[in-house]
Amino acid sequence: MGALDGLKVLDLSRILAGPFCTQMLADLGAEVWKIEPPRGDDTRSWGPPFVSAKASGEQGWEVATAGESAYYLSCNRGKKSLVINLKDPRGQQIVQELARQADVLVENYKTGDLARYGLDYARLSQLNPGLIYLSITGYGHTGPRAQEPGYDVAVQGLCGIMSVTGEPEGPPMRVPVAWIDLMTGMNGAIAVLAALQERSRSGLGQHLDLALFDVGLAAMVNLAQSYLLTGQLPERLGNAHPQIVPYGAFEAADGWFMLTIGNDEQYRRVCEAIGHPELWEDARFQSNAGRVTHRAELVPRLEAILRTRPRQEWLERFSKAGVPVTSVNNLAEALAEPQAQARGLRQQVPHPWLGTIPLLGSPLSHFSRTPAQIQAHPPLLGEHTQEVLQTVLGLLPAQIAELEAAGVVKTWQQP
Repeated sequence: MGALDGLKVLDLSRILAGPFCTQMLADLGAEVWKIEPPRGDDTRSWGPPFVSAKASGEQGWEVATAGESAYYLSCNRGKKSLVINLKDPRGQQIVQELARQADVLVENYKTGDLARYGLDYARLSQLNPGLIYLSITGYGHTGPRAQEPGYDVAVQGLCGIMSVTGEPEGPPMRVPVAWIDLMTGMNGAIAVLAALQERSRSGLGQHLDLALFDVGLAAMVNLAQSYLLTGQLPERLGNAHPQIVPYGAFEAADGWFMLTIGNDEQYRRVCEAIGHPELWEDARFQSNAGRVTHRAELVPRLEAILRTRPRQEWLERFSKAGVPVTSVNNLAEALAEPQAQARGLRQQVPHPWLGTIPLLGSPLSHFSRTPAQIQAHPPLLGEHTQEVLQTVLGLLPAQIAELEAAGVVKTWQQP
């Protein structure tokens, strides 16, 4: 039994921020009803890579031209998929009836869009005063940008992260994964849990207005705080840290590694481990503030020394000295790390069409009593339409068939 067992979540979100939020809730035991349009969540078509029943084999997975997309599989496990046409009044009524029985609703439509279907918070809170209604938008429901669509990469540009990402002489760079979408999904899950806790006292739901822009700007943390205090803009430093030296990626003779010095004692041990005590004895470098001030003199000297020996030798030397150090892995190396195996970060999940598929595990899977766990495979399009309409709303098979014939709902069909 999961920590959120018995919680019912109505998921009207698509793409990543909302689905990532509801996947976290599903991993923790919530029952998530994923409402999809007839074409499905947009990410079902985002590929390649896709995988199909014919593409799997003992030697691994092959790229297919159609099937389930890797993108969709990454953020929809454990949910129940219902295909409902929200443009049809009968579809709107079905979702309203589901909202009556839900604890939480998550949506990421543009501001005002769901009001056209009678599915906005004002309407649904009348039907279910205890409903926690989470809206995820690019810029929130207030302010001059409230009507604009929001995309992770656009918000990365606006919130400042691209101005400090990349090499000093290079162009602005985005974070390759949808960093703000993912953080918004996590903030969304926190917001839902906070609202549920408050509902346990008041008995009332509420509207949660969450914006990618707000999350992205808040996530600038120490860089933003430094600017607020000094008025000085942070610079792009590549893999270096603006306030700690030495800290970042260094090149060995045969590869890269991360050296993360957190205090002066660790720096002293680095100087011993590389056989250059003079880099500690120099008074300019004996404090972190001094090392930051004299970054341009110290870092090139360290880089020249570290390029002279293989990476594994440096990893062993620094580990023995008690200095935080890791290799710079590609994804294959990261997933093969013994630590990843020990923590269950790669899971095998049965799928009704694809056989057994690999998925990433949840980082919340180490609770002492109610750990998060993958509840089920990412659902096929419309896989649970009939099940939920029968068991939750009490519709008869003949009624569902009639709705499907009219294009109001859709059940999964073998391709």
